[in-house]
Amino acid sequence: MAEIKFKLRKEDQVQVIAGKDKGKQGKIIRIDREKGRAVIHGVNMVKKAVKKRKQNDRNGIIEVEAAINLSNVMIVCRKCGPTRIGYKIEGETKRRVCRKCGEAL
Repeated sequence: MAEIKFKLRKEDQVQVIAGKDKGKQGKIIRIDREKGRAVIHGVNMVKKAVKKRKQNDRNGIIEVEAAINLSNVMIVCRKCGPTRIGYKIEGETKRRVCRKCGEAL
């Protein structure tokens, strides 16, 4: 399966635009480009049963972030909120910019 190109990166501030967590914001922790999914801090929390593996590990039911489809998230611009990503080429560098206000992301 071919890897798909996405404009979002790790550490981007994003907002969920569809699904049970619509409206929530968080930073991207991990991106799976093969499946087109991302794990976002504090979003799409699921309960998971965990066994005790080492002496200092916790066991029982814990809450962890589950992956969410990248089509359901949108990058957040500091000025204008959720927006799409555009590109500006200045000389040798290619920068990501906000499609609404043109500020660098």
